[in-house]
Order: sequence, then C-alpha cells, then structure tokens
Amino acid sequence: MEIRVMARRGIGVRQIARELGCSRNTVKRYLRDMQASRYGPRQPRSTKLDRFKEYLRERIEAAKPHWIPAVVLLREIRDLGYAGGLTQIKMSSIR
Repeated sequence: MEIRVMARRGIGVRQIARELGCSRNTVKRYLRDMQASRYGPRQPRSTKLDRFKEYLRERIEAAKPHWIPAVVLLREIRDLGYAGGLTQIKMSSIR
C-alpha cells in the first residue's frame, strides 16, 4: 500500500525501491497488480503442544484461583508423551 501512496505523490520507481529496500521489479509488480499486496488469512500451524492443550486448560481451571508453574505442567504432559520444551508451554495461549 505504501508503494502506491509514494507513486501517487510522484516519486519514481527507483527512489521507492531504494527507500523501501526492495527491488525495482517488486515496486513495478505492486503498481501493476492491484491484488499483489493482499494476503489472505493464514491457517494456524500445528504444534507439538496441540494434543495436550485441552488437558492443560482443564488442569489450569481445576487449580484456580491458584497458579501452576509451567515446569510442573511440562512434567505432567511429558508423562503423557509430550516431546516439546518448556517455551512452548509458556508462550501458548491456553490460559
């Protein structure tokens, strides 16, 4: 979108490419094709943790109002077959 705004202001293809850090061909393609900059929604990627998210939600709900450390949850789901690491648990949106 920024490419089109700059072009409407009269800035040349070379200068747009230089300022945005892309090739002149990229700038030309965006100016030529109105759908070039439109991305659709991406499909969520599956993770090693997906199989265990429901279990983790139930554990967290059962422990409320208390908090369960991620290390404890990791130990529990490792016993169930989880092969991932601690960071996945900490960064997940299960809470």
